[in-house]
Amino acid sequence: MRLFIAFDVSKEAHEELLRIQKGIEHAKINPVRKFHLTLKFLGEVSEDNAEKINEKLRKIKFKGFDAELGVVGVFPSEDYIKVIWVGLKPEDKIIMLQQKIEEALSGFFPKDIRFHPHITLARVRSVEDKTLLRECLKGLVPDKIRFKVGSFKLIKSELRPGGPVYEFLEEYGLK
Repeated sequence: MRLFIAFDVSKEAHEELLRIQKGIEHAKINPVRKFHLTLKFLGEVSEDNAEKINEKLRKIKFKGFDAELGVVGVFPSEDYIKVIWVGLKPEDKIIMLQQKIEEALSGFFPKDIRFHPHITLARVRSVEDKTLLRECLKGLVPDKIRFKVGSFKLIKSELRPGGPVYEFLEEYGLK
């Protein structure tokens, strides 16, 4: 099964991300419809290993925190846009949680060395006018929506023609 670890955004943050997404509808994009911040993508995992992962994740101790929507950005660069995202703050707390997950799963998966806290808005298929898209993105400024991060989840993702279908396998509360 294909797994990843993430935390959800609040309903208010979700609505704001949808509003920002409307500002890029003119581009040839594949919009994301279920927003979350991926802490670690695990890929294909056997059921036996999934249970071992679950046991490791249950042991993580971390204090919950408030997150806030940040700036709009792109991967890999403004000259070759493949992903449009919104950053999250405070980066240090999100990175510390991600590192706790990395530590818990060391030996199971390679360490993510380029983790950047973000929520994907859309994947870009092609760009006809890069200058127009870059200008459009500069004008997109999310409202400073704050929300509580009180847990993270182990999620199964099944890729289908209409987009991924997610199934929550386990939720891990933060103190």
